[in-house]
Amino acid sequence: MEEVDVDPIITNIPTSRHGKHLGFAWGPGNILVYETLYKQPGVSYPMPACFCPPFAGGLGSCSSSIHDVRKDEDIYSPILRKLFNESHHIFVGLQTIQEEIPSKNKKSQFVSISKNYRSIIRACIEELQQVAVNTSDSALCTQYGNQVSILLAIELIWNLCEVLFIDAGPLLLHLLNWVRLHKADVDEKAMHVLRSESPAEHRDYWDVVVGYVVQGRLEEVRQLLVKQATLQPAARSMFKLMDNLLSKMPFYHPGGTQTSTEFDIKWRHWHEEVDRCLQDNSFASNPHLELICKILVGDEDTLLEHKELVGTWYHFLVTRLLYSHPTVKSTELHFYAQSCMTMFLDPRSVPEALDSILLAAFEFDIHQVIKDCSIALNNWWFVAHLTDLLDHCQLLQSHNLHFGSNLREFLLLEYASGLFTHHSLWQLAVDYFDHCPEFGRVYLELQMERIPLDTERKALKVLRICEQRQMSEQVRSICKIMAMRALRNNRLGSALSWSIRAKDAAFATLISERYLQDYSARGTFSDLDLIDNLGSAMLLSDRLTFLGKYREFHKLYGEKHFREAAKLLLSLMTAKIAPRSFWMTLLTDALPLLEQKEVIFTAEQTYELIFCLEELTSSNSATAASTTDAPMQEEDLEVTKVELLRLALARNLARAIINEGTVQM
Repeated sequence: MEEVDVDPIITNIPTSRHGKHLGFAWGPGNILVYETLYKQPGVSYPMPACFCPPFAGGLGSCSSSIHDVRKDEDIYSPILRKLFNESHHIFVGLQTIQEEIPSKNKKSQFVSISKNYRSIIRACIEELQQVAVNTSDSALCTQYGNQVSILLAIELIWNLCEVLFIDAGPLLLHLLNWVRLHKADVDEKAMHVLRSESPAEHRDYWDVVVGYVVQGRLEEVRQLLVKQATLQPAARSMFKLMDNLLSKMPFYHPGGTQTSTEFDIKWRHWHEEVDRCLQDNSFASNPHLELICKILVGDEDTLLEHKELVGTWYHFLVTRLLYSHPTVKSTELHFYAQSCMTMFLDPRSVPEALDSILLAAFEFDIHQVIKDCSIALNNWWFVAHLTDLLDHCQLLQSHNLHFGSNLREFLLLEYASGLFTHHSLWQLAVDYFDHCPEFGRVYLELQMERIPLDTERKALKVLRICEQRQMSEQVRSICKIMAMRALRNNRLGSALSWSIRAKDAAFATLISERYLQDYSARGTFSDLDLIDNLGSAMLLSDRLTFLGKYREFHKLYGEKHFREAAKLLLSLMTAKIAPRSFWMTLLTDALPLLEQKEVIFTAEQTYELIFCLEELTSSNSATAASTTDAPMQEEDLEVTKVELLRLALARNLARAIINEGTVQM
């Protein structure tokens, strides 16, 4: 069996913004370089095995090779389970957004929901980073590092999709914020520089300044240049000129008071002024300021010469747009993205999976983004939730698959099916299936039947879910399984309760027989509370009806309601509800009533009891003649019982006749 070769997906993934950070970058030989503020930098770990290269044919296609399928371990990570749990609440809330809400309000809700998803991802990243820093187990550290790298890539892609597809606001400003958020190493360096005794003389000072320039953070640049100007009084005019250029750079705010034409004129004037300073060699004596001037004028060669400060091709794209094409339209974005990736990356290298995904996003090819992410990422969480959100934004065209389900439902079904393999996350999956209108019900029914019913508590949870959705077949199946398990463990009360919930008459009859057998052997009933509260459930089977009524006879007898007890006892025999094997027990129960001082049974009732006794003895005689295996002691006992009953019936009949005749006179 061939094992899948993995390609790196993440290149120069940024660090966290809050000091607790891990930096990840691919080194030689596909080694993940791991850097932290709390440990020695440059510790290497193997590349995450969860990333696989894109397969030819796309989503749902098959490869001619046989691949070793690795088990998805993410759902067993305690930290990532928080991601699944929290995102479930957001998902359910998204499904409740009303169609009647105005589009403007709905858009703001969708943007807020997208940010909520990203905040959960960020929280998990920071927790994983902290755990990785604190652990001494290198294997665990590697595992956490892999998970962090995946989540960082997911957050990067999600944020770009939010900017391009969901928010769709001022394009360049949003892209600048996107780059600043995911390229936080400049802030880390700036923190070290500003904390030093002499920031302007720190070795990373100019790297921080240029890093802020390529991100368009010109106010921070001006503040840092002031510190340098104080050290060089002779060059103060040069620094003042640069400060003037930086302060005058216009930023385009679509929808503001300034029209695009007015902005274009203003920007061209500023750009010409910067270019004039460059041509006049105004900063020739200071190579750092000249470098900044070249970046401001949009010199692509200069940016490419300082790749280490730019970091990635998509960062290069945003910087290039900022200083060369600030009024870029979304329809033009794909052209600049493709050219920037071509210029920035080594022409001999093959673009990594992350590059392909981001390029597809810049080309506004939503389906390609989802397809590539489905192939590259190690589980369905990201594509399922992103696709669901985009579908609610009505950004996905009808994209039916060959078996009829649309793309959103297909991905949700796959994600929810994965959750069902976990002992607790399966409950989250139910809501995902509920919101898949075409195949969700079928998937849920199949999955519910496969849940291992380890405990009665879990079985009750499963049963409640099935009952709420009127899944009658699954309800009966669960109840039968639990009833059989309880019966094997001799827990008759639980078995009877489950059989009643399943409305299984045959099984209820079997358990009722076991109750009667136990009563015959011990003379008492177990689980009296259950039997006393059967209610209408006793009508499920004749044997269960008899069990309930027989228990009712005992209650009447215990409360000294002898006439009602006698009437009920006789009706159980004459109505043929009681099993023939239990008649002798019922007749024996009648003995104390026959011996009461007060006449309980009337003459007619006594005749019926005598008839029942004779019918029983005649059938027993026929049975005894055919089988001679019964012990002698049992036969003697039965004969004694019959003689006592006949004597008691005869005496009661005489008393009843006399009593009834006296009353009539």
